[in-house]
Amino acid sequence: MVRWLLLVCVLWAAPAQACRLALVLGLDVSSSVDAREYQIQTQGLATALNSPKVRDEIFAFPDAPVALYAFEWSGRFDQVTLVPWTLLRSPADLQKVITQLRLAERSFSNRPTALGHALGHALRAFNQGPSCQKRTVDISGDGYNNDGIAPTRLYEMTPLGDITVNGLPIGDGEIANYYHRRIIQGPGAFVEWARGFEDFERAMRAKLERELRPATLSALSPNQAKRQPH
Repeated sequence: MVRWLLLVCVLWAAPAQACRLALVLGLDVSSSVDAREYQIQTQGLATALNSPKVRDEIFAFPDAPVALYAFEWSGRFDQVTLVPWTLLRSPADLQKVITQLRLAERSFSNRPTALGHALGHALRAFNQGPSCQKRTVDISGDGYNNDGIAPTRLYEMTPLGDITVNGLPIGDGEIANYYHRRIIQGPGAFVEWARGFEDFERAMRAKLERELRPATLSALSPNQAKRQPH
């Protein structure tokens, strides 16, 4: 009963929209990511999506499913779809996504880190996705922007509206602080810090659990969302 009351609260502002969340996931394949680390990302995302708590959140409201799109990014012209927009209405839909991630092959190597262009690709992806009550981008990576438009400049040029951008930085506290200062934007935005690639699966699982909860439970104030890592 509690979950259904939460669903009513989440969808009340847009009752015609059957999809409750459109989620875009971007994985870093720039030159700082080696072959093992690439596998950790794709397999870690697949495992996180298949974890019991994440599955429970995905299928918590069968009449208001989640839509998911995943891509890999590196240089300014190097963004490739891993999972096209998929509406997760059933376990079979989710298994299809998991299989696509487990079979993914790296598209680029030895390319720079164009975070601004990755974010631009993520924002444009919503134009091809379903109409959903909430739209969220999640960008993960282990480096700083060194190619093309800076993320902060992109945000100046491209109003986000109600889109939330969350970050999953991989590495030390400096990269986590960079994501806090330059990457996350929008309502309830937050950083889930992976303290190295070995921590990626845990961080991705925790991030997904938080993003998939009803907005009435997961929203944070701007000060909470931008607190520094510890």
